[in-house]
Amino acid sequence: MEKLSKKAKVYLALVFFILYAPIFYLIFYSFNSGGTMSNFDGFTMEHYAAVFNDTRLLIILMNTVIIALLSSLISTAIGVLGAIGIVFLRNRKMRNAVLSLNNILIVSPDVIIGASFLILFTMIGVKLGFASVLISHIAFSIPIVVIMVLPKLQEMSSTLIDAAADLGATKRDILTRVIIPYIKPGIFAGFFLALTYSLDDFAVTFFVTGNGFSTLSVEIYSMARAGITLTINALSALIFVITLGLVVGYYFFNQRARNSIGTGGH
Repeated sequence: MEKLSKKAKVYLALVFFILYAPIFYLIFYSFNSGGTMSNFDGFTMEHYAAVFNDTRLLIILMNTVIIALLSSLISTAIGVLGAIGIVFLRNRKMRNAVLSLNNILIVSPDVIIGASFLILFTMIGVKLGFASVLISHIAFSIPIVVIMVLPKLQEMSSTLIDAAADLGATKRDILTRVIIPYIKPGIFAGFFLALTYSLDDFAVTFFVTGNGFSTLSVEIYSMARAGITLTINALSALIFVITLGLVVGYYFFNQRARNSIGTGGH
C-alpha cells in the first residue's frame, strides 16, 4: 500500500511537471533582456513595460475584463434561477431531459458553439463585436453555473423550506432568506469558474468577435501568428498570475465558508 502511495505521488508530480513546465518556461523568458527564448542574457522588466505602454493592448485588456465580469454576473444570476427551477421540477423525466441538455452544452466542442453563434448572429443581423461576444460568453457560462449550484441544492433538506413556509414566509422570502444563503458557496464557485472560462476563452470568441473589438486570447493568437515576441510572454504571464489569483481567492473563500458552516455560522 505504501509503495502504491509513493508511485501515485511520483505519477502526480510528473503530471504537474508536464503541465506547468511550459508555463514557467514562458514566464522565465519574459524577463529575458536578449529578446529570444533560446539564451537568457539578463534580467529585465522591459517586456512588461511594453505591455503597459501599449494603449491598444490595455483597451483589449479592459474589454476582456468587462466581458468576463458582465458575463459571469449575468450567467450566475440566470444559472442560479435555472438550477432552482430544475431541482423543483416535479416531472422527473422533464428534469432529466433539461439536465441532459445542460450537460450537452458543457461537453460540446467550443468550435461547434462558436460556429453556431456566428451563424445565428449573421442570420438575425447582430453586428459582431462587444454584444455578440458578451451574449456568447453568457450562453456557455450558464451551464457551468448550473452544474456548480445543483449539488448544494440537492444537498439542502426540503424541511428547511417547509419550516419557513409554516412560519409564514413568502416564496420570495424562502428564495432570498433560505435557499440563496444555503447555496452561496455553489453560487460563488459558479461565478469564479464562469469568470475564469470567460477570461481565457479563445475558440468561441474567435468566431464571434468583429473588426474593432478583440479580447486578450484572440489578440495573443494574432500576435503569435505575426511572430513570437517576449511581449507575448509577459502578457501571458500576467494572465496566468491573474487566473491563479482568482483560483486561490476562491479556494480561501470556500474554506472560510466551510469553516463557517462547520462552526454553525459563529
